[in-house]
Amino acid sequence: QEQFVESGGGLVQPGESLRLSCVTSGFTFSNYAMGWLRQVPGKEREFVAGISGDGKNTAYADFVKGRFTISRDNGQNTVYLQMNNLKPEDTALYVCMGGTRYSTRIYDYHLWGHGTQVTASS
Repeated sequence: QEQFVESGGGLVQPGESLRLSCVTSGFTFSNYAMGWLRQVPGKEREFVAGISGDGKNTAYADFVKGRFTISRDNGQNTVYLQMNNLKPEDTALYVCMGGTRYSTRIYDYHLWGHGTQVTASS
């Protein structure tokens, strides 16, 4: 059974950084594109970043370009999201996701974690 364990969220001051991790098991990690979305109660989920199975291709939402970096370690079945210069509007539950198709569309991903909360507030 597929499992996702996210970590690294927390409360930070605006301008600070966090690194999210998502450790997975139960499927052939390198065959899956991975990504992160974020969700805020009362709002639609937003695609944040995606990475292809071999790690050669990445995609970002416009609102995180230049600040966030997605990466993966196929030997450790782990995907990361480095988040720099966090803003209050980045406050959300960040959810790790996986799919057989590299995509910027959330509905192309069919495996999900439970998420880790990120709060940027002074």
